[in-house]
Amino acid sequence: MDIRPIFSALRRHRLVMGMLILEIALTCAIVCNSVFLIMQNLQRMNLPSGIAEHQLVVVQMASIRDRPDADARAQANLASLRQIPGVRQVALVDKMPFMFSGNNSDIKLRPDQPQPSLSAGLYFGENLLSAFGARLIAGRMFHADEYLSLDRALRGLHDNNVRDLPRVAIVTRAMAQRLWPGQNALGKTFYIGKDIQMHVVGVLAQLARPNSLQRGVGFSWVVPIRMNADEGGYYVIRSAPRDRARVLADAVARLKQHNPGSIVMAQRSYDRMRAEYFSGDRAMAGTLIAVCLALLVITALGIGGLASFWVAQRRRTIGVRRALGATRGDILRYFQTENFLIVGFGIALGIVLAYGLSLLLMAHYELPRLPFSYLPAGALILWCVGQLAVLGPALRAAAVPPVVATRSV
Repeated sequence: MDIRPIFSALRRHRLVMGMLILEIALTCAIVCNSVFLIMQNLQRMNLPSGIAEHQLVVVQMASIRDRPDADARAQANLASLRQIPGVRQVALVDKMPFMFSGNNSDIKLRPDQPQPSLSAGLYFGENLLSAFGARLIAGRMFHADEYLSLDRALRGLHDNNVRDLPRVAIVTRAMAQRLWPGQNALGKTFYIGKDIQMHVVGVLAQLARPNSLQRGVGFSWVVPIRMNADEGGYYVIRSAPRDRARVLADAVARLKQHNPGSIVMAQRSYDRMRAEYFSGDRAMAGTLIAVCLALLVITALGIGGLASFWVAQRRRTIGVRRALGATRGDILRYFQTENFLIVGFGIALGIVLAYGLSLLLMAHYELPRLPFSYLPAGALILWCVGQLAVLGPALRAAAVPPVVATRSV
């Protein structure tokens, strides 16, 4: 098909065509980056935690006043919770995956290392890994005599007294591979704080760090530190999914009974806890989807409206072409090709704008660079939207009878 008549017709409508091309370009730039951000949010929402999410319920207690028997009460609470029918494992832990806060440590391979090798999320709590349902793929769990109280560990960290600090750790596979690529992590050592040496005794398949907003979501490690009842931890209880509601109610009742000087801050299933953590991501994804759909609809209306206007303006020309032998298919292809070229010009400009917008987002929001694959995907979406938008006016143009068209003025 000869496209020279199309360019000739478009040159007579430079301003209108330029505005439509700009609209398509802006839509292309925004849609490409929005789809990328939506995919980033969805990937983050689907991050694996490494724990038995559908089996866990969580109760957070807060003590109104400190009491000297906090350690004994914590053990009594755990013993009472284990007696609930259907309970498989119980632990008192400091943090859980996907929370808005967390303890993080700079990890070094040598004590004289100027910069840390990585930052990793820290977990502690007696029986934590069994309660979480985390999978150990190498090494061993902690021995009972390796656990220290949190008060003692804090004093040791403050005084840099290694005798009051744990010396063994369990790390995730992701952390081990980053620190010792291609090597067996068991028996390896690393350093934290003021040159405190830790020995790796176990490797976990996976355990997400508490705050997934930080880089290296799979970098986590666990130390044998025992919490007490006044340190604001989380009672994590694992049971069969069908028993969670009953187990949670029984657990709250027992904790209230055994801790009259404490209040329940939170009680929920881990599924709900995770859903609340990612609620902002879901809202953002929903907003971006709505923006993309609105922009595509507005662009489609603009393309369709302009095509309808041009069909009305060219009825006489269409009639002449029909009278000279042009078929309905020829008229349809003419308008489809014309729109394809206009949208193509808009997409070419939009790709440049999309890349520029990506650089702007990288500079101000620390987002990754827009992958190249999103550009042709966005172009394809806009070409499809453009062809569908112009289809109605093009069919109306193709349906104009030659006699009626030649009589119109």
